[in-house]
Amino acid sequence: MKKLLNVLRSDEIDTDLIQVIETLIDASKEIAFRVRQGALAGVLGSSQEENVQGETQKYLDIISNQLMKDLLLACEPVAALASEEEDTVVAANATGKYLVAFDPLDGSSNIDINGQIGTIFSIYRALDSIPHHSELQFSQKGSQQVCAGYVLYGPSTLLAITTGNGTRCFTLDSRQGDFLLTSDKIQIAKDTQEFAINMSNSRFWNEAMKSYINDLVLGETGPRAKRFNMRWNAAMVGDVHRVLTRGGIFLYPSDSRNAKQPAKLRLLYEANPMAMLIENAGGKAHSETQRILDIQPQQLHERVAVILGSANEVSECLAYL
Repeated sequence: MKKLLNVLRSDEIDTDLIQVIETLIDASKEIAFRVRQGALAGVLGSSQEENVQGETQKYLDIISNQLMKDLLLACEPVAALASEEEDTVVAANATGKYLVAFDPLDGSSNIDINGQIGTIFSIYRALDSIPHHSELQFSQKGSQQVCAGYVLYGPSTLLAITTGNGTRCFTLDSRQGDFLLTSDKIQIAKDTQEFAINMSNSRFWNEAMKSYINDLVLGETGPRAKRFNMRWNAAMVGDVHRVLTRGGIFLYPSDSRNAKQPAKLRLLYEANPMAMLIENAGGKAHSETQRILDIQPQQLHERVAVILGSANEVSECLAYL
């Protein structure tokens, strides 16, 4: 099996970009070790701290964020980084060529129950015309990403990654300490009978989204005339990995609970990297109004509705909207 580094070199990826990716992978390996140790490493439970999102941080959130920061700040090609757990941009090296945005630990509610969690990351080129520490560096559309990926900490530790030339999956060989290629150029099935959505929020959705999901639930007796199964991991990284592996549609629509914050998922740290992975595997990724990778960011922690997965099913959903 091919090692990650060899695959990146065969794609003739810029050596500085490879160094940034390697740094992210080194951080993920350390996080994976802490996850495997669980209570033995003292990483379970919640702190008394809240992040910029107003969410109570788990101890493993804080540890993972610090690990990522420390390694990325020491990586010379990194100009600046942005984390879901940080209020503002963190300046790195003024001469760096790349920007890194990341969610250090997606699915925090699953930590204490030994459920699926993961790290999501995204890499952009730094803009020469803007100070390296400015938030404006990250005001780039998702289509300008040069790399996106996630590491899923499950029964095995998996890396899904794309540099724009297909989406690949690697598995961490704990004996060698290397990520080895296990799925090359993934292709998502265009049709599906599986959907992932948090049904507990259904009373807050708009009528068009309610109608779409109701028709899925009706199965063979409804207008779709086929049975659908629902899955929900409470961790985007786990649900998206299932979509990549066997098809499906993942939805986190807007809702009416908070007029000032109608969407849940962050554009920079979650929606954009996942959209790049999905599109490079033949799927589609939209908000409720446009292609996610075409959205022009207005702020660092901007949130968007997300509908992604099997191309034909995403199109069916958008037709309702």
